[in-house]
Amino acid sequence: MRKEMLKDILQAFGPAGNEEIVSGVIAEYIRPYCDSVYNDAMGNLICCKKGTSGKKIMLSAHMDQIGFIVVDIDEKGFLRIANVGGILPALSVGREVAFANGVHGVIYFETPKTRDASAQAALPNMYVDIGCSTKEQAEEKVQVGDMCVYVTNMVDMGNRIASGAMDNRVCCAVIVEAMMALQSPHDVYAVFTVQEEVGLRGAAAAAYAIDPDFNINLDVTLTGDTPKMPAMSVALGDGPAIKMMDSSVIVPMSVRKFMIECAEQAKIPYQREVLRAGGTDTAVIQKVKDGILAGCISIPCRYVHTPTEVVDMADVDGAVALICEMVAKEQLPGA
Repeated sequence: MRKEMLKDILQAFGPAGNEEIVSGVIAEYIRPYCDSVYNDAMGNLICCKKGTSGKKIMLSAHMDQIGFIVVDIDEKGFLRIANVGGILPALSVGREVAFANGVHGVIYFETPKTRDASAQAALPNMYVDIGCSTKEQAEEKVQVGDMCVYVTNMVDMGNRIASGAMDNRVCCAVIVEAMMALQSPHDVYAVFTVQEEVGLRGAAAAAYAIDPDFNINLDVTLTGDTPKMPAMSVALGDGPAIKMMDSSVIVPMSVRKFMIECAEQAKIPYQREVLRAGGTDTAVIQKVKDGILAGCISIPCRYVHTPTEVVDMADVDGAVALICEMVAKEQLPGA
């Protein structure tokens, strides 16, 4: 994996519903390796490399990130906020945030003397301070409806990388890297979807338009390898995970078998993933039209939905290799 590319994609602004900037960054990296690159009406970025078989494979990963939306600006210039996706309020206090126009601020919460301050770290009591003292000053910089995201660094720890927006930009980078290298007899569509974090909204529209014979979705998943975590047979560094099931989807047996056989034939280390709660775009893609065969490669990730999500580069590189192995097969599952 090209770490500079990963860093650029991780740090691009793109909360759900406002993915234009990150879409542009991804498009610049992938354009030289595709026959067509365009955005659909919802904002999904769709990139196609043509084959000759008449079959279509769709690789998908959501490019939106969690964030905050301004719901009110008070008379002293403080921005009241709501969540865009699965925010953890207690981990947001004291964090720097940035808006698309470059305005920065910090998040804090009300601390009334008559109540326990520690209990106030909940979104209705939180605000963003952008350094203004009046509503008029604040409105010159930010408007109700504007969104902001955590400001984070990419921390390179050697084999492991920490950053905000790893969910799901690491998978976007995996697809770009794979498109640079893959050889396939099929039409391969790389689709970077919008609004996954607020209800899996973009993927269904893209899948409906493309109508692929086979979908490989990519997303991060939880791990069971940190202290006192619930039992889960996924760990950093043991390879990309092949999804069996989560709370939104059961992957068809034919797809599981195909993915496992590809991994084993290429001697790519892999894990089996069963996620107790949570879902991915795989679920909505599977239900498009009269049904699409869909599977999911999951990148093990610690501290999901925080500003410091951690992945292992061996798992990332393994996911790239597994994609290349699968799309090279002439015979697809269900054929």
